[in-house]
Amino acid sequence: MHNLINNTFASVRDLTKGNEYKVILMFTLPMLFGNVFHQLYNIIDSIVVGQYIGKEALAAVGASFPIIFFLISLVIGFSTGSTILISQYYGAKQFDNIRKVVDTNNIIMFVTAIVLGALGMIFSRDIFILIDLPKDVIPDATKFLQIYFLGMPAFFGFQGISAILRGVGDSKTPLYFLIISTSANLILDLILIVWLRFGIEGVAYATLVSQIGAFATVIYWVNKKHKELSFRVIKLKFDREVFYKSLKIGIPSGFQMMIVSLSMMAIFAIVNKFGTDVVAAYSGALRIDSLATLPAMMFSTALSAFVGQNIGAKRYDRVKKGFFATLIMSAIFSIIITIVIIIFGESLMNMFIDDANIVRIGEGYLVIISSFYILFAIMFTSNAVMRGAGDTIIPMFITLVALWFVRIPVAHFLGNIWGEIGVWWSMPIAWAVGTILSLIYYSTGIWKKKSVVKY
Repeated sequence: MHNLINNTFASVRDLTKGNEYKVILMFTLPMLFGNVFHQLYNIIDSIVVGQYIGKEALAAVGASFPIIFFLISLVIGFSTGSTILISQYYGAKQFDNIRKVVDTNNIIMFVTAIVLGALGMIFSRDIFILIDLPKDVIPDATKFLQIYFLGMPAFFGFQGISAILRGVGDSKTPLYFLIISTSANLILDLILIVWLRFGIEGVAYATLVSQIGAFATVIYWVNKKHKELSFRVIKLKFDREVFYKSLKIGIPSGFQMMIVSLSMMAIFAIVNKFGTDVVAAYSGALRIDSLATLPAMMFSTALSAFVGQNIGAKRYDRVKKGFFATLIMSAIFSIIITIVIIIFGESLMNMFIDDANIVRIGEGYLVIISSFYILFAIMFTSNAVMRGAGDTIIPMFITLVALWFVRIPVAHFLGNIWGEIGVWWSMPIAWAVGTILSLIYYSTGIWKKKSVVKY
């Protein structure tokens, strides 16, 4: 059995060996390419919506994002716990424990997806009313969100399997299926919106079909290629100890993402007061912003897996080297992206909609935010080390302080003085606070004592 398991994991990446720069970069690039491809789809999606349906539809899609993000936060948090557990067990070569994590992860993903999907469909309109979305945007936003939530089980399933594969060092497989899924999504968008004129429902149906397709194909592939990671229904075994460990690590990460998503909803509530043009500009600019911050986020995801495996193997010397390697590479990417956005910000906004006022507002947001991407990179890199070690509570509190005790009050205060520009400035200020707190905690080294692996 042990030889069978070793053969099963022979095709995945051992992050405890090799040059830290090369290992982390090679693990990051497939995730980065896949997510860049996905974000490019989202950008093209918004372009199609803005150009062929209108600014109300563009605003509706943008306003839906923080709600979707909020509802999936706990599930992504649990998958984060699973990734960290698997990476540490893999580093320690405790393969039997990996199977326990896989089964428990799949059970929780399915149950939670059903519950959150149902809640999302029922309360979509009420949430939009609560955050004071402009009335002319609410009907489209509600239609989009209700259809989107039908695909939650498939979406969660795909994310769960991707988290498992990343935990054992395989970041390429999720990339391949993500490319196929987003390509199908884009083709369906063009057919349903441009050709058949389905309106905003076409955007949601395209997403629904592509998510189901991605989940079905990745299950087939994993069951065929990785027997010990297979998605099974009949022989699923729930492990209470693994569940509690995943919750201990994952719930703070999920709660951290909920804090982020709730803050996004709070910011949208502030932005909504400035009218449909500002909401549409913010929605379009957020698409570009999401793409621009991906390198820092993917480097941090890779670093968490790297830290998990090396702590599992008791290679603390490599953890420190990996941190500095990631910090340098992430900073370089961030500086290059900042320069590109500052130079081409207006042209990027022009892609979404032919409205001079909306373009001007969106460009203003991009110039302010992009100037501080390096702070975002440093903060995410520092937090990634803590997450990989299993210490997810402190990053959660840092996020809470940065967003709810800094960003939201500053957005209210400066928004009343400078209008929407004041709201834009609240984000760099929050990043600065979060970066300082993260570096201080990293320097204490307390996170080194949080390993979940028992020898």
